[in-house]
Amino acid sequence: MDTVVELERVSRSFRRGDEEVRALVELSLGLAAGEMVALVGPSGCGKSTALNLVAAVDRPDSGSVRVCGIDVATASEEQLVSLRRRRIGMVFQAFHLVPHLTVEENIALPLALDHRRDSARVRDVIERVGLGHRRRHYPSELSGGEQQRTAVARALVHRPRVLVADEPTGNLDSRTGAEVVALLDELRRDEQAALLLATHDATVATVADRVCELADGRVVR
Repeated sequence: MDTVVELERVSRSFRRGDEEVRALVELSLGLAAGEMVALVGPSGCGKSTALNLVAAVDRPDSGSVRVCGIDVATASEEQLVSLRRRRIGMVFQAFHLVPHLTVEENIALPLALDHRRDSARVRDVIERVGLGHRRRHYPSELSGGEQQRTAVARALVHRPRVLVADEPTGNLDSRTGAEVVALLDELRRDEQAALLLATHDATVATVADRVCELADGRVVR
């Protein structure tokens, strides 16, 4: 299998006043292309820290984080920016759509930031997430589910090899959340993107190929 994400004995700590908080302790985890892994566990267990490392927005204190062949710990900032723009897609609990851009413009944003245009690809992902009739609407005119569908399309438009989703159903009702998870599941298979998803929802985790339970920064199951 084509391994695109590999964490080997990764540790990460933070300072909270005079206290050192160990967010991750020698975490080892791999993801293959097209595979979905769910991180579960209570708040503060290290899920978001792991996502940030895989998304190349943070670096480990020790251990190795390799994403699409790039060592996140030793890569230059220029390399990490290129990695995030071209190889990584991110979906957040709070959607993070740009309010003054339409659905179509929000989805096209990752391409624009990388000085690329691909109108056909933008139209394709809009249709695949079921928002063709909403392409000219603004985020304030959308339901929560429609906003998250827009965010999913934005995360996929540049054909990333890695998808990172942080509580993507956290702001949605159960039915809409299930629809968004089903959409993520379908698209990561079609696009053969490795999907690392953090969730508190046991139902969401059942969709994953593997579940990794964390507690106090360690894998417990």
